[in-house]
Amino acid sequence: MKNKKIRVLVAMSGGVDSSVAALLMKKKGHEVIGAFMKNWSERKKQGICRWKEERKSAMKIAAKLNIPLITLDFEKQYRKEVVKEMFNSYKKGITPNPDVDCNQKIKFPLLEKAAKKIKADFIVTGHYARIKKESKKYKLLRAKDETKDQSYFLYRLAQKDLKHSLFPIGNYTKKQVRKIAEENQFENYNKKGTVGICFIGKVNLKNFLQKKIKPKKGKILSPEGKIIGQHDGIYYYTIGQRIGPRFGIEIEKEKGKQLKREYVAKKIPRTNTIISAPEGHPLLYRKEIIIKHPHWISEIPNKNKISQIHARIRQVGELLPSSLFYNKSKKLFKVILNKAVTGISEGQAIVLYKRKEVLGGGVISF
Repeated sequence: MKNKKIRVLVAMSGGVDSSVAALLMKKKGHEVIGAFMKNWSERKKQGICRWKEERKSAMKIAAKLNIPLITLDFEKQYRKEVVKEMFNSYKKGITPNPDVDCNQKIKFPLLEKAAKKIKADFIVTGHYARIKKESKKYKLLRAKDETKDQSYFLYRLAQKDLKHSLFPIGNYTKKQVRKIAEENQFENYNKKGTVGICFIGKVNLKNFLQKKIKPKKGKILSPEGKIIGQHDGIYYYTIGQRIGPRFGIEIEKEKGKQLKREYVAKKIPRTNTIISAPEGHPLLYRKEIIIKHPHWISEIPNKNKISQIHARIRQVGELLPSSLFYNKSKKLFKVILNKAVTGISEGQAIVLYKRKEVLGGGVISF
């Protein structure tokens, strides 16, 4: 009796990464079925409907590989679970990470559900990350190409997700992926990678938020409590963001003094107040981070031991040497960075690493 052919459902976005992922699965002799996810259909300027263009690109690659391509409409779920929650967080003055939510709530659970319907053994995506099985557990590892590593967005995946997922381009660099695509005459071999919000793309965040969150004028205070300007709503600004005339905000200048670069140091939602601080001010720096809603991929860290780890507070951001420990009295995990850094905002994801392995992470809180 012949061995059963492995059937895989490949998430194909129309981009080069997912196209090469599908090709690599085909070359392995697997039965490949492509899946295009329609999660956002709002038109941009000039009436361009982006998802239709992307699906057309995915269809061309699927035809070239001689594989079927199905379209999965997850827009209703995406708007409810990701976009609505994103607006809710910004309204509270918190800076969320919609890409993490998208992977946890939309991509993986809904693709897995679709895979079960067609009796696929695995779902495949074009993420730059790796999965390694050790004993009976699955580990998530950073990609070979550190400049494209996407493990930051995948930290909330569970064992059941990793068990049924494959990331075939995790061992390749972006340059190698593009070369494979070119050699196989994929017309998207040099297509620019997507940026911005997951499935929505690059947008002017302030304009995007103003669709649902009305402007509300508030005070800008100096670290000493002096009123130095006015803003149009704390929800439009993030910690560490530069503010000033170039960014639509007038900051009062002291007579005889040159105006330094000013940054958002703190937001007070209750009073709709921004505290601004000049470049280099201690208020802009932070070392201690509380991990809210922690998620651990293969095992919970030892609560009786301080672990030396690396932390990342933004995608492909610097890996920051840190200490992880458990506060028994407050029943929470805490990270202390070896060196204070700027731009840490509540609501962002903090992801923890032990060498190449992703331990897990959580939501930044203070």
